[in-house]
Amino acid sequence: MSLVRYDGTYSDARGCEAIALTNDGTTLRVAIRGVEFSGCDFDGLSPADSSKELAGFTLRGGELCACSFAFDIPIPVIAEEAEMAGKLHVELELGAPAPNGGLDREQLKLTLEYGEHRVVSPGNSGWFEDELVHIQRQLPEHAFMKACINCLFSDYSPYGHGLFGGMMCFRNIKIDYLQVKSKRDLLWLQGRQDRMVQETYLCPEFARRVPGTGYRG
Repeated sequence: MSLVRYDGTYSDARGCEAIALTNDGTTLRVAIRGVEFSGCDFDGLSPADSSKELAGFTLRGGELCACSFAFDIPIPVIAEEAEMAGKLHVELELGAPAPNGGLDREQLKLTLEYGEHRVVSPGNSGWFEDELVHIQRQLPEHAFMKACINCLFSDYSPYGHGLFGGMMCFRNIKIDYLQVKSKRDLLWLQGRQDRMVQETYLCPEFARRVPGTGYRG
């Protein structure tokens, strides 16, 4: 997988500054005030070097919180039988540590822009999956985001997933996957997936998802 860069901003009690997140399809990385953070999810970023000065950051279980990110993810859109460049603007707020070990709030809002169109998600689910599905439902009938979230061969584990990523790619066993109609069917394929992918990833074997396919429908 190639390295993708997301330019944006990071904000916390100390102020706001420009950042550049990088994503290799598995690990997210970002340098903030001279400290590098990395992780597989936007709400799971940990300092790469624990010996660095971290007094200016809030961590919960070693992961960055009490902050917010705003950045853009490039995403192609098929509209009017043509592919055009799209931009997914991400606004993510990570709250402070809560007594139960979680965060006191976590809010995600997505905005898709392509051509003259602008579609905003409701920002009330806390998941890339649900926010992207909402955006897709607002697009014209023949328009769609060309990414794993809309791929015919991707699905989520019945055991759940995080804020971002965690999709199973079944491009290696397409015929078997297309027979899946229930949770039990998918469990038979668990572990046979080609790899794990992120909702916004795209590979050459993309095929538009048909409603009612697989475990997630």
